Amino acid sequence: MRAFMDRDFFLTGETARRLYHEYASSMPICDYHCHVPPAQIAQNTQFANLTHVWLGGDHYKWRAMRTAGIDERYITGDADDWEKFQAWARTVPQTIGNPLYHWTHMELQRVFGIDTLLNPENAREIYDQCNELLATESFRVRGLINRFHVTVLCTTDDPTDSLASHREIAEDDSFPVQVLPTWRPDKAHALEHPEAYGNWISRLEEVSGLSVTRYEHLIEALHTRHTFFHTNGCRLSDHGLTSIPAQAPASSEDLSRIFDLALRGRPVSDADVLAFRAAVLMELARMDYDRGWTMQLHLGALRNVNTRMFRSLGADTGFDVIGDWPVAEPLARFLDSLSTEECLPKTIVYVLNPKDNEVVASIIGAFQGGDIPGRIQFGSGWWFNDQKDGMMRQMTALSSMGLLSRFIGMLTDSRSFLSYPRHEYFRRLLCSIIGEWADSGEVPCDMQLLGETVQNIAYRNVMNYLGISAE
Repeated sequence: MRAFMDRDFFLTGETARRLYHEYASSMPICDYHCHVPPAQIAQNTQFANLTHVWLGGDHYKWRAMRTAGIDERYITGDADDWEKFQAWARTVPQTIGNPLYHWTHMELQRVFGIDTLLNPENAREIYDQCNELLATESFRVRGLINRFHVTVLCTTDDPTDSLASHREIAEDDSFPVQVLPTWRPDKAHALEHPEAYGNWISRLEEVSGLSVTRYEHLIEALHTRHTFFHTNGCRLSDHGLTSIPAQAPASSEDLSRIFDLALRGRPVSDADVLAFRAAVLMELARMDYDRGWTMQLHLGALRNVNTRMFRSLGADTGFDVIGDWPVAEPLARFLDSLSTEECLPKTIVYVLNPKDNEVVASIIGAFQGGDIPGRIQFGSGWWFNDQKDGMMRQMTALSSMGLLSRFIGMLTDSRSFLSYPRHEYFRRLLCSIIGEWADSGEVPCDMQLLGETVQNIAYRNVMNYLGISAE
């Protein structure tokens, strides 16, 4: 019987073990998509305790705690920090079979050096031990990042953001990690909520220095901010979409009418929202192409399905689920429109519904070509899929229909500075897949070839793809 999460965790054969320990484990990390606050990096925040750094904002854990019968007071409510951690410790033994069980103990081991399995009986001891470490200089935010040899970290930022924290970090020679912004313009076409949209347009006017009273003004202001982001090191955009709008192109008159309605706080029909979104997305993609950026498309999240809890807690609190919209035709049509115009940027497509894996793996193959290897990427298993089954299914679909060797690998997609062991989790699974192929004779057991492939997927491919040099 193997020990739980031992040195060879997930590594099911000698070739897999060699690939991980000799090739993958020492590679740096490029975390090219995450949601950590750049202000905390700039300020080198010191967390008050383990609850703040581990449970705050983590809707993965919150969902599990609710399922375990924990009262909301101990999740997002007014319970004190120790009570919230104690509630999480009661939940952890119940997460057997869920990736949270692995992530929890990997983070305790890799970050804090704690091999003990967390449970209610040892919760106080573990809490106090971690808090002692968090009170030291090396466990501030920057120390946590440096601990995992992160060279590049890309945050997620609204076009109206000042990027002041990014500039502060860039000007600090004592911190070697490149912290780059990512352009997330979802609010530019969020006409479903006219009042919020009007407030966002006011902020856009303020930061762009332009009056935005017409649709053409909106595109001009977005172009101005796109330039500003580029000047501040941005090389990636990101779009969180239920699906690609499958709408026929709207006329300039229709776009002006729709924008005017939204600006005046008037309701906009679903059809008009989709037509407007489709037009704005095309404009944003053209901007990305012109500047050599990479466009990320996150598809398939059905948001805020529990109305009562959304009204109580707001968005991003654990009430989003996997959606089930058509993917193939709207995605292919969108990419084809950009390709026809010869302005298709490098693109990464992520899907939340695993039934769409083969669909996306096949579609990206239709838009490859040119001098950029893997120009269109199938993004790593995302959100509900960033666990063993989801990651292996995504990589299997990609390898069957494309080139796994050109894959740009893993990201944390996390709000936590303790999530970097997810890269190790991914690398172990990658080595397990390739190692099993070699052990079964499906691929040659050429360690130089396989080792270089693993290292490329773990780090080199994404650095080359994004055009980022390690400083």
